[in-house]
Formats: sequence, structure tokens, C-alpha cells
Amino acid sequence: MIQPTARDDHALYADIVGGATTFFTMAYIVVVNPAILSTPGTGMPFTGALTATVLVACSMTLLMGLYARLPFAVAPGMGLNAFFAFTIVLQNKVPWQTALGMVFWAGVLFLVVSATPLRERIALAIPASLRKAAAAGIGLLLTFIGFRNAGLIVGDTATLVRMGTLDHRAAFLLLGIVVAAVLMRRSNPLAFLVAIFSVTALAWTMGYATPPAHVVSAPDFSSAFLALDVRGALKPALLPAIVAILFTDLFDSLSTFIGVASAAGLTDADGSPINLRRGLIVDALATLTSGLAGTSPGTAYVESIAGIRMGGRSGRASVVTALCFAPCFFLAPLAAAVPAYATAAVLVLVGVAMFQSIATIDFSSLEDALPAFVTVVLIPLTLSITQGILWGFLLHALLYSAAGRWREVGVTLWLLSILSAGLLLLGH
Repeated sequence: MIQPTARDDHALYADIVGGATTFFTMAYIVVVNPAILSTPGTGMPFTGALTATVLVACSMTLLMGLYARLPFAVAPGMGLNAFFAFTIVLQNKVPWQTALGMVFWAGVLFLVVSATPLRERIALAIPASLRKAAAAGIGLLLTFIGFRNAGLIVGDTATLVRMGTLDHRAAFLLLGIVVAAVLMRRSNPLAFLVAIFSVTALAWTMGYATPPAHVVSAPDFSSAFLALDVRGALKPALLPAIVAILFTDLFDSLSTFIGVASAAGLTDADGSPINLRRGLIVDALATLTSGLAGTSPGTAYVESIAGIRMGGRSGRASVVTALCFAPCFFLAPLAAAVPAYATAAVLVLVGVAMFQSIATIDFSSLEDALPAFVTVVLIPLTLSITQGILWGFLLHALLYSAAGRWREVGVTLWLLSILSAGLLLLGH
């Protein structure tokens, strides 16, 4: 029998610490995701969305550890949850059950792409500037929603939007930002959670929000679980949004796996992330499972880098993170008592982090600058990731052709651009 060595014990300890650290850096999603999905008007039940959020985070992070053997955590993604609630359900007036069906079909398409060589062709064809622009645009969208939840921005029939009334919500937003920023400067993994619960506790104390009557309840598997409308999601008019979910999820996954793996040294000899194909398959299954569970698409979280830096280097770290999510199944009353403005600071700070990608876009040539710029601007102005991505693809191909650089576009990107044009026409 082989006895464990001191090195093995140290690696196990590091994975435990790393897995717990990753959980604390992203545990805010347990509160924030159901809060976004159950925004007034969507009709989604908060408790059902919370149970679905925890189910996806727990099961898919566990699969990432056991199957892909990677220290990456998985949960419903920020940005895609806003797209689901504000664009698909509220703006396009798609029933939330049908929207869940769209998430399911996007997951099926993502799984096909991830399990075939098509994944590499699409990944290599998409210009880096458009991937970064999409991330920056989603960051602006999240910031917009955060300001809206804090009452800083309100709708206006004459000017579309205007400055709202400054009240306790704005003060709580500033408090949340300051608390989180101070802790983030100290690399504290609890920064977002402390900010949310500091604002919530103060709001309860001052009477602006009501504490829960009880803290613990049974998971809600009756309201959103398996409530998806698979057949209704196949309407041709919904295809552009399904494709947008697919591409956004693919962008997020590739960016996370490539960026985090490179920064952490989890790469092969040729510089490719280890177990990339298995990781993307788990990511695709997370989106498919999200539609079944009752939440917006799941994806690998960039916050995983925090746990990796604390020593989590193997799939055991993801197993630890998954186990940390399990108790969250029973905290729905506590999470439901968190006011919307308590999570506004997190939305703004996540928006800032995503917007930073714009700094690496090359704006020196018009054919690169304009598609990226339009993508960044259209996502928050239309509340639609679909519009930003599709117009970005189309403009990239057209402007490269006008500049005499059509050979640099490539067959796959030409096909994506033609598909984008067709989807834009179909959507309107």
C-alpha cells in the first residue's frame, strides 16, 4: 500500500483552501442571480430561481472537478442573467418558461460545438476585438442595471432615461461600493458578500427593508424546476437570441479557460489550457442544465483564479467549492430579504471588471475600431447582447472588405457574418 507523502498532504490542503476561497469570491451569485431573474415583470419565482442557481453551481462545479479535473467553478453567468431577464423576458415579452427553453437549446448547440472540431474553427475565427467588446458591453449593461436598482437612473418618455431621485438607495450604493473596494484592495475573498450583507443589515436596522421571519426553508423544486417550454422556444423569431446565448457563452468560456489557465500556468507544453475540451463540454452541459433547472445559462467563473492563487490546482478544489454551495439550498428566506439596492454595488463592480477588456482593443484602424465600438454601445443601449454581437460580426466583414482586407476575414467568419445578417432580418 502506497502511503501519502507530505507533498500529497500539502496539495490536498491547498486544494481545500483554494476551493473554499473560490466559493467565497463567487457566493454573491446565490443572492444576485435570483434577484435579477425575479425582477418585477418577469414572473419568475425568487425561491425557484435560487434553488436552480444553487443546483447548477453545485452539480456543474462538481462535474468540472470529477470529469474535467479542473479547479474551475461553474454557476449562472453575470450578463447572461441580465440578458435573460431584461431583454428576452421583459423587452421581448417572451414568457420565462419559453426563455428557459431557449437556454436549453443554446446548451444543446453549445454541446455539439464543444464536442466537435467546430469549436476550434469558431474560436479561431472570432476576432479578439469583438470578444473583448462584447465583454465591455455586458459590463456597461450590468452597471446600468445596478444604477437602476439604486434609483440613480429612471425611465423618461422625453429623454429615454434621466437622473433619478437621490434617496437612501443611492447612499447604500455608495456604502456598498466603498466596503467592497476596501476589501478588494486587501484581496479579501469576502468583499462582495460583506458589501451585500452590510447594506442589508443597515437597511433592516433603519427600517428600509424587512428582515426574514425565518432564515431556513426547504429547496423549491416546484416552481421553476423543469418548467421550461422546449417546443415554444423553437419559434424562428427566437433563433437570434438563442444564437446570441450560444456565442456569449462560448466567449465567456473560452476567455475564462484561456485567460485563467495562462495566468495560473495550467497549460500544456504548447500553451493550450489543459483539458480544454472537457472543460467546454462541462460548460455546455451547465447551460443545458440551467434551462432544465430554471435559471439563466451557467458558465465557468473567472473568480476561480482566486482559489487557484491560494493553491487549488486540481479538480479536488472544484469538489470542495461544490460542497460549499450545498447548504445554500436552504437559505432562500434570507436571500429573499436582501433588497435590490444591496446588490447594486456588486453589479457596478462586476461591470467595471468586465469593461476593463476595452483597454486592450486596437482602435488604430477603422475596420477594427467601428465593429468593436458598435458592439460595446449597442449592448447597453438596446439591452441586448444579441444586437451587439450580430452587428459586430456583420460590420467586421463589411469594413474589412471595404478596406481591401477581405482575405483576412476567413471562411468561418464570413459564414458567421452572413448568418448574423440573416438573424438580424429574421429578428425584425
